[in-house]
Amino acid sequence: MNVLCLDLEGVLVPEIWIEFSRKTGIPELSRTTRDEPDYSKLMNFRIEILKKNKLFLPDIQEVIGSMDPMPGASAFIDTVRSETQVIILSDTFTQFAQPLMKKLGYPTLFCNTLEVAQDGTIIGFSLRQDEGKKQAVTALQGLNLRVMAAGDSYNDLGMIQKADTGAFFRSPKSISSEYPQFPAYEDYDDLLAHMRKELIGS
Repeated sequence: MNVLCLDLEGVLVPEIWIEFSRKTGIPELSRTTRDEPDYSKLMNFRIEILKKNKLFLPDIQEVIGSMDPMPGASAFIDTVRSETQVIILSDTFTQFAQPLMKKLGYPTLFCNTLEVAQDGTIIGFSLRQDEGKKQAVTALQGLNLRVMAAGDSYNDLGMIQKADTGAFFRSPKSISSEYPQFPAYEDYDDLLAHMRKELIGS
């Protein structure tokens, strides 16, 4: 049995923090895991900026509610789910993900949780586990599943390297060029073809 593990932001939906940065006019919030490999460091940086600018969880959720999946993403997910299993492995948060998951047809999602005060201030975050994406792939392989993983950022490397077959999708060349052993794709059709060849064998 097979399963495709995908990152969420930058692969299926736009980067939430980049969209929020545009709406608020705060360029510092546009930093993502493409820029900072240390996710905890990045999130603490973001939380401090939110506090400084008196921005709250509902402000972010309002922006997320206006976002749509990338063109072709929903059709891609539907096609994959008709042929094999798919799990979204993301460093996003449950408080962010629901509107986007609805627009993608509610695929299975493993992600993290924000710590939020009663007034909506984001005061911290709880990671599901360290190296959660890599650990999820390891657990799936322990269930005798063959795993393909695809993502776009430094925080996806663990799962891409651990998977039976891995690929970059719409990753900056600065990242994909560091790891030329993994193919890099820009179109969903090409990623689907890779999945069919390497995972399903068709």
